[in-house]
Amino acid sequence: MNSKIIIITLIAILTFSCKTDKKPTTIVNKKEVKEEIHNHNEHEAIVFNNGQKWKVTDNMMAHIKNMNNDVANFKGSTLKEYQNLSEKLITNINLLTSNCTMTGQGHDELHKWLLPYIELANNFTEVKNVDEAKQRYNEIKQSFETLNKYFN
Repeated sequence: MNSKIIIITLIAILTFSCKTDKKPTTIVNKKEVKEEIHNHNEHEAIVFNNGQKWKVTDNMMAHIKNMNNDVANFKGSTLKEYQNLSEKLITNINLLTSNCTMTGQGHDELHKWLLPYIELANNFTEVKNVDEAKQRYNEIKQSFETLNKYFN
């Protein structure tokens, strides 16, 4: 799949499927996607919910857990195995974003994690060798450490 199409589709799904007070924007190219991610997260760190983790709705958490488990249990070593993992992640991102039912600050905090994660997953789909795949995989693992710190 063309990564540009994947990025545009994912951002469009996020923009239009989630319930926010923000006016939706149309993302027409990869540069704009990167700007949207940068603008959404610039100087915005994820914060706790009064010292507690944010609760993610069950229908969304199911897809997050699928991705987290796929990453945590990955034992592959070939480029093809990494590519298969990246396809699973993209599939679950599509399911996650199409089932977005969260609202309020918890939703906004989740997006602070999700938008950069989508960019990581898209970069993972474009790897050309095992060394690059390992690097992208490790970035995704670190992203889930952040997710698990702030959300349940």
